[in-house]
Amino acid sequence: MQKTVNTTRKEWSLKLDDALWTYITAYKTPLGTTTYHLVYDKACHLPVELEHKAAWIVKLLNFDIKSAKEKRTLQIHELEEIRHLAYESSKIYKEKTKAYHEKRIISRSFAPNDQVLIFNSRVKLFPEKLKSRWSRPFTIKEVRPYGAIVLLDKRGGEFVVNVQRLKPYLADITIIKGVEIPLSDPL
Repeated sequence: MQKTVNTTRKEWSLKLDDALWTYITAYKTPLGTTTYHLVYDKACHLPVELEHKAAWIVKLLNFDIKSAKEKRTLQIHELEEIRHLAYESSKIYKEKTKAYHEKRIISRSFAPNDQVLIFNSRVKLFPEKLKSRWSRPFTIKEVRPYGAIVLLDKRGGEFVVNVQRLKPYLADITIIKGVEIPLSDPL
């Protein structure tokens, strides 16, 4: 719709019907069909095509109410089947999407008294673009179910964060040629 209105954008209401028609008739991959097909059980056609088809249907049925009723009943049953298939297709699509996103989640396990850094998403990149987005170390007080972790700051205040915003703080360990050496030990 944004591309079809002029630069003053005053004509958007005139283009709304066309935009809605386009949305209804567009093929939706999760459903495996169009929303128009789900509602009306037929492919969408332009008004000229509908008028032409209506004339042929009237001629074909020759105003026979019984055969028209049987045909419509069959179409209604087919529509229920199409809706059921669209529901199943949508369910499979959602399961695949969920599996894809859960695959990208990093599983982390923390214990009380561990030191962690917290991701600060509010840091703006441009004013201080070399500044780290990870805030100072915090101590874990409690690990709650479903990824909630209670942290302690230096003043003793508590707050709860999601485990996905944390990473372990490794400042007390130095790695030399693959061997971990605590910084408190002399070399």
